[in-house]
Amino acid sequence: MESPATHAGNPATSSPTRYSAATATLGAFIFASRWLQAPLYLGLIIAQLVYVIVFGFDLAHLIENVWKGIFHIDGAHLDEADIMLSVLGLIDVVMIANLLIMVIIGGYEIFVSRIGVEGHPDEPDWLSHVNANLLKIKLAISIISISSIHLLKTFIEVADLGLNTPSVTGEQYTERGVFWQVIIHLSFIVSALALAWIEKLSHSVAPSNRRKRNGDDEH
Repeated sequence: MESPATHAGNPATSSPTRYSAATATLGAFIFASRWLQAPLYLGLIIAQLVYVIVFGFDLAHLIENVWKGIFHIDGAHLDEADIMLSVLGLIDVVMIANLLIMVIIGGYEIFVSRIGVEGHPDEPDWLSHVNANLLKIKLAISIISISSIHLLKTFIEVADLGLNTPSVTGEQYTERGVFWQVIIHLSFIVSALALAWIEKLSHSVAPSNRRKRNGDDEH
């Protein structure tokens, strides 16, 4: 059995390092500076409210167009492509709102303070194990989803570029422009895969380091 003196001389088992009053005060001040980010997240909440208003106007505009198309008001008619584009626009707003709420909740939980919703029936399943790397992956996946919506809208709007037919909305599209949209979308996918691979690599390295430290302690 090891004597108490042995533990006292071991830096790993000795009491925590005592800081001077000035160092402790400075450290507390720096740590409290994380609250400067709180207004940023409040601003994102306001931005989400703006998106709710935008969603309401877009939905009302879609209902108005469908109503006019059904009863042929002002010569209007139902166009499946127009309705699909309007619905995709609504989905786009929802996806951006999901991205905002993920940044607000996850970012605040990681960088500012605990939210304290453990055990709440509406607690997101990812919040209990969220970290900076996991948040980056989820944000990358959300960005890919938003990019997919925009790319699908482009495919619907461009019609047949080779036949020089006009797009559904009258917007002008070129083969080069559509090509670069696809390339950018693929870049988002590659970035998300790279982040996921780095996250998996970090999880595989951590257990090996723990096993190595445990082996050194036994020796």
